[in-house]
Amino acid sequence: MLALTAPIAMGYIPLGTVFGFLFVQAGAAWWLAILTSVFVFAGASQYMMIPMVAAGLSVGTIALATLIVNLRHVFYGLSLLKKFPQGSLLRWYMVFALTDETYSVLTTIPESTSHKQMALVALLNHMWWVLGTVIGAVIGAQAQLALAGLDFVLAALFAVLTVEQWRTKKTPAPLWVALAAYAVAHLLAAKHALVISIVLSIVAGMLWQPKSVAVGEVHND
Repeated sequence: MLALTAPIAMGYIPLGTVFGFLFVQAGAAWWLAILTSVFVFAGASQYMMIPMVAAGLSVGTIALATLIVNLRHVFYGLSLLKKFPQGSLLRWYMVFALTDETYSVLTTIPESTSHKQMALVALLNHMWWVLGTVIGAVIGAQAQLALAGLDFVLAALFAVLTVEQWRTKKTPAPLWVALAAYAVAHLLAAKHALVISIVLSIVAGMLWQPKSVAVGEVHND
């Protein structure tokens, strides 16, 4: 499981470090940055919190904004519900710890993977993010440093995960659908292209009917 999460660690640790650093620099306590990563663990939403904290917005406002940004997890998380353990705290933790990157890993591992192994993947990814936050929060509380350029790590991480998804799928159709959906969404509303493209991809997935019979296969009556 450690090998599966190694690419995630290479992205989460530096990104978590940047978050912890900027969160503290925005005026929050270093321990609050760590608690945020432990109990919120929302990636992009945590970055969104930084200017909100700096502006002095209320906790309710920040929580509502976080909920809206993370609504996308509801859509693609439904495809994993049958794989998660039933009626246990482990199930609820996996629901909580589901991120874009964790989802990508869980959908490429063998079907025989146990629930505990799946939970371990989610837990390790969570710990990588928390570790990065701890490093960044401590640095941010002690010094003024520029961490420009590390934002590209997330793009590189998604590129690696996309390649892994491509290699494990029998057809490249999902990737082409996603690219086409984003192109259409960008033309319709560039500022909301991500949300629109996710919705378009979900609709395409619901309408897609894979052929149950391979081309050229003959039935014997």
